[in-house]
Amino acid sequence: MCRLKKCGGAAKTLLVLAVGLVLVAQPALGAPRKSVKQKLQEDPELSQFYLLLEQNVLANFTLNFHKATFFAPTNEAFQRFKGPVDDKLILYHIASGVSQTLDKLSDTVTTSYDGSPPLWVTRLQKGNTNKKELFINNAKVLEKRSNFQGVNSQNSPQVLHVIDEVLVPLTSVSTDTSVDNPDAAGFLAQSESVQLGSHRVRSFRQRVNQNQKEAVFKAGGGNTFFIPVDEGFKPPPRPEKIDMKVIDGHVIPGRVLFIRPTPTGEEFDTLAFTDNIRVQVSFSTQPDDKSHRAYVSSNTVVGDTSHPTGVVMAEIVHANIPVKNGVVHLIHRPLMVVDTTVTQFLQEKEDGPLNKLYEVIMDHGGEFMTQITNMKSLTLFAPSNAAWANANLNNILQTKDKVKEILRMHLVAEKLPLETILSENIIQVESAAARKNLYFNVIRHGHNETLTVEGGGVNATVVQPNIAATNGIVHIIDRVLGIPYSTVGEKLATDPALNKTFWLAQSERFNEQLNNPHKRFTFFVPRDAAWEKAELHYPSTHKKLFMRDFQYHAKSILERHLIVDQAFTMAELKDLFQRNESAVPHTVRDVLHIKVKEIDKSYYIEWQGERILVSRPDVECTNGIIHVIDSALLRDTDVYVTGGVRGLGPVMSVLTLLLAATLAF
Repeated sequence: MCRLKKCGGAAKTLLVLAVGLVLVAQPALGAPRKSVKQKLQEDPELSQFYLLLEQNVLANFTLNFHKATFFAPTNEAFQRFKGPVDDKLILYHIASGVSQTLDKLSDTVTTSYDGSPPLWVTRLQKGNTNKKELFINNAKVLEKRSNFQGVNSQNSPQVLHVIDEVLVPLTSVSTDTSVDNPDAAGFLAQSESVQLGSHRVRSFRQRVNQNQKEAVFKAGGGNTFFIPVDEGFKPPPRPEKIDMKVIDGHVIPGRVLFIRPTPTGEEFDTLAFTDNIRVQVSFSTQPDDKSHRAYVSSNTVVGDTSHPTGVVMAEIVHANIPVKNGVVHLIHRPLMVVDTTVTQFLQEKEDGPLNKLYEVIMDHGGEFMTQITNMKSLTLFAPSNAAWANANLNNILQTKDKVKEILRMHLVAEKLPLETILSENIIQVESAAARKNLYFNVIRHGHNETLTVEGGGVNATVVQPNIAATNGIVHIIDRVLGIPYSTVGEKLATDPALNKTFWLAQSERFNEQLNNPHKRFTFFVPRDAAWEKAELHYPSTHKKLFMRDFQYHAKSILERHLIVDQAFTMAELKDLFQRNESAVPHTVRDVLHIKVKEIDKSYYIEWQGERILVSRPDVECTNGIIHVIDSALLRDTDVYVTGGVRGLGPVMSVLTLLLAATLAF
């Protein structure tokens, strides 16, 4: 007998309701899923893409009847797009015959455009996570809006992905002809028929043919090609320097590198990375007035007599040109070729990476240009264009003599490649400005090393080292030296060589006063190495200073290093003592019994019988001056604690003895 008959009417009712709920919760068997077409119609931010789909017969047919994957730029992407938008463009956004979700996308996706050119897929690691960002050519996939799966009227599966840029295929200059998906060699051969704006590449093509290197540009797989435009082949001797090795230095094999998904600064081996010569290439960007300019730099790590070591920097003037075997970037000059002086490098391009520096030189210090032109060996620490946007520079640039001094502070009368500074552990060098040295510090993160340079109280990071010239080296830095922009407190917080003093100066809010813009300070700051020296000489005292329980003592010792209401340069302190040997400046804590000596162009202070090098004198700040010293003004008896009330150790010891004597009676 059926068990339901034994359950009674109530149980039957509950069972029917439960089945009904299950049926409601699940779609009806065979119910149609929403199509990609419906999804596009409902999304107002994809209306431009849908309009183009409707206008192109093949695209519309694919949308309604074929299995396909669609890459849809947003309306905002179309608004930013500066190229022509016709109905054929939409075919480069459709992969017919495949429906691939993001996790199933292959490295290349064949499109419906003329010649079936591929789209290149890049997966970029997101920070230290396991997640990856996806790029299609140069466009970023908006993952939260992608992976929509639907079926069309023929029940064919389709997938929709949303991207933030319009995909741009290689197009012909004539609307009557098409470019049939060429490789890089075909691109060079057909370059006059390809839409490249005003750029031409005849000169480089000629050198490739003369050196019989066409095979390099026909290589299969995915590669990155850098092709200099004709404007970059001036002056006349330059074309002859484009030999077989230089051509190899313009190709990165096995990597398809579009601009956005390629990490800046990462170095990639070129075909010219062999046993005899080693050339790597990296990408960088620099902001200009409206956007960012992209650059590529070749670094000849190991060279020969015809190929000098050093960096050659070229602007990418037409980026992200997709070809059958990778991507092409047009650049404004050849890589690897070192044939210009420092002066010519500054003059080479009106909107180049150092054009702001060039303008300042010509407006305020034309003789500085004459100086570097006549030098046979030099290093120029050149502020980037963005560095000159600092508002603190506005008043300074009105004073011609000050500008001249600042420019000279960026110049050193010898060649100093980055490797020399690092390998020889160079700490300081004389600049061309009178009595103004430059000081180097190396910041290490794992295997990466970053060089900072300080001049006149400003710490700058070398963002592009080793640009080679026939008479020297250019290092691009991110700040203008010699124009202070930070308070004493801010300088202490940001200088990589003063970390330990900064940590101590947090004791009992000592740091806060150092940011007061209405006061003037002279601060003798022990560098990190000075505290390491103190640890060797006074291990117990040093240990206590860096313990939270002894903050009062740390503050007291730092107050011995600080003069308030007066900002003395080392030259002024020296003159003060020469005029009056008994002159003693008062620090916050006590009278500072020091003497100032100058020996071999270096300053020393003498304190408690010790001669201490001022390793970085006259670090200018907006509210005072820092003098970095090689030893702390520290005595072993500075931290004396026997328990009890802080700072009353000796008093409590006497009271304890008196109490013991009283009890004895």
